[in-house]
Amino acid sequence: MEGRRGIIMGASSGLGRSIAEILLQKGWRLGVAARREELLLPLKEKYPQQVVTACIDVNAEDAGERLLKLAGQLGGIELYFHVAGIGKQNMELEQDIEMDTVETNAKGFTRCITTMYNHLAENGGGHIAAISSIAGTKGLGAAPSYSATKAFQNTYLEALEQQSCMRRLNISISDIRPGFVATPLLGEQPHYPILMETERAAQEIVSAVLSNKHVHVLDWHYRLLTPLWRIVPRWLWRRLNIK
Repeated sequence: MEGRRGIIMGASSGLGRSIAEILLQKGWRLGVAARREELLLPLKEKYPQQVVTACIDVNAEDAGERLLKLAGQLGGIELYFHVAGIGKQNMELEQDIEMDTVETNAKGFTRCITTMYNHLAENGGGHIAAISSIAGTKGLGAAPSYSATKAFQNTYLEALEQQSCMRRLNISISDIRPGFVATPLLGEQPHYPILMETERAAQEIVSAVLSNKHVHVLDWHYRLLTPLWRIVPRWLWRRLNIK
């Protein structure tokens, strides 16, 4: 693994931070990016020869330019890993929450993914991985914008994978779909079903990405549940109390 290079967008905490740690331990050289660059400094201090940090907000118009600059500082990359995202339950349908989620998970996601897809296309190919969610399987009444934007991500990545084949580009895609993981994104609420520890989830994610899995659902429980969700008829799904 030594000498391999990649960028992790959203590496300041949670899954992004844990994924970065695992890859760094394997000898990767990484560009780690987040909106709060100061939270990336401990990684730089721990792995000074392997880490380049960058302050990048996926919602900023210059996010793509900053990602390209970071790739240049690394001397090129073979992996872009998009972990940045937000999500909240929103039973009251507060408009600010819905719009912020769409801005980050749809517009910000697209801004970064398209930038790095085009960069890899122009430089011999590589690998794009992204953390989406099992929430994209069906519309969830408790989190409308979150489930909708995750479905968008699932479809967008699938489309890029097809386009890569159509254009004969050497770009592979990994869509990683976790369920509930004990990260700051969930806040302090303890009552989530089949909750995975961050480190275990990160280990499984890295293994899936390095094995070039196209779609990977975390945890065997959800690998059983999500196919069942897909076949639940709409008349029944709308009556289910899923939170």
